[in-house]
Amino acid sequence: MINPANNTVIATITVGSGPAGVAVNPTGTDVFVTNAGSNTVSVINPATNSVTATIPVGADPVGAAVSPTGAEAGDVFVTNLDGNTVSVINPATNSVVANLTVGAGPFGAAVSPTTGDVFVTETSSNVSVIS
Repeated sequence: MINPANNTVIATITVGSGPAGVAVNPTGTDVFVTNAGSNTVSVINPATNSVTATIPVGADPVGAAVSPTGAEAGDVFVTNLDGNTVSVINPATNSVVANLTVGAGPFGAAVSPTTGDVFVTETSSNVSVIS
């Protein structure tokens, strides 16, 4: 954790192997870290700087995005690079509720704040759109 006011490290938090991506929920109460080396997502409480859950996902998770609006508000979308899937995490239960197949090498993810569509970049030079 870094203090943006003075750019100093205020905490170091141990998560799974190979942390790769990070996303924060709209309220700032949960931070989701993809762990590419352990095929998990760590959930961090920034108030206590502690891991509150470890969620198994697909192979080689790298990207993460949190839906800010709509029926999926708060859901976490995790790109699984080696599995060609996106895992959808329900943060209320800290569990995967769906694994969606996308193109080859899903890497990054972003959620539209107006439509709720999820855009997934792929190493195959494509972008998948999840509605």
